[in-house]
Amino acid sequence: MRWEFGRKSSNVEDRRGGGVSGPLVGGGIGTIVLAVIVALLGGDPGAVLQQGQEQVPSDRTSSQSPRTQSTAANDRMADFVSVVLADTEDTWGNLFRQNGENYVEPKLVLFSNSVQSACGSANSAVGPFYCPADQKVYIDLSFYQDLKYKLNAPGDFAQAYVIAHEVGHHVQNLMGISSKVRTLQRQASRAEANQLSVRLELQADCFAGIWAHHANRSRQILEAGDIEEALNAASSIGDDRLQSQSTGRVVPDSFTHGSSAQRVRWFKQGIQTGDPAQCNTFAAANP
Repeated sequence: MRWEFGRKSSNVEDRRGGGVSGPLVGGGIGTIVLAVIVALLGGDPGAVLQQGQEQVPSDRTSSQSPRTQSTAANDRMADFVSVVLADTEDTWGNLFRQNGENYVEPKLVLFSNSVQSACGSANSAVGPFYCPADQKVYIDLSFYQDLKYKLNAPGDFAQAYVIAHEVGHHVQNLMGISSKVRTLQRQASRAEANQLSVRLELQADCFAGIWAHHANRSRQILEAGDIEEALNAASSIGDDRLQSQSTGRVVPDSFTHGSSAQRVRWFKQGIQTGDPAQCNTFAAANP
């Protein structure tokens, strides 16, 4: 991915090296599965972030610990996410203006170990998430080590896809989609609420593809293999694959993000069409 000469966003808030007190995420689910599920949850992660009061122990090896990463490597990664964020600002700013609307840019918060958001307290095990209450994307950069080594999804464009997906949830929030989904979920059964969550996540995947389409057309960011990196990342975090790896069985009614095939299909829909109107997962009979 060609990113080194891109502009950096002014909407990055660096809280690395800090910490928070208060409830941290816990519960009876494997750390890496929880990390991925919440990482791409979006919408309103507050309910998940407040589930438990015990800190999830890290299962990273010492070589993958944020504390042992070199300052230079961390700074380079911080520059990378800042450039990706700026690129999403340019893309969605233009698309909103074309519709006569104003795009309110989200903030991106860099943290290490733990963080306090308007949606609750979280530690790094939750991975990247978007909080609609403060319109901020949160990420501990050590998540990218998990993405590469634990989920077998390496590559800078795979990392950019994660940011673009979370920004996709911000777009949903601005459009009023997220609040409508939460209202419907409160009136629905557990299975129906899960299905609404799946459609919300798949639309964020499609919106990530929208960004990639326009960013490449305007700024030629893609290099050989980049799209495959993003598709591999989307496939690696499908509910069916995560459940199979974690428990050895797949329960479709419990899906909250979509299968690997669904996530790949909707990212492709976005990157191929470049049209947000083609991302209406809620109108699709079989998303």
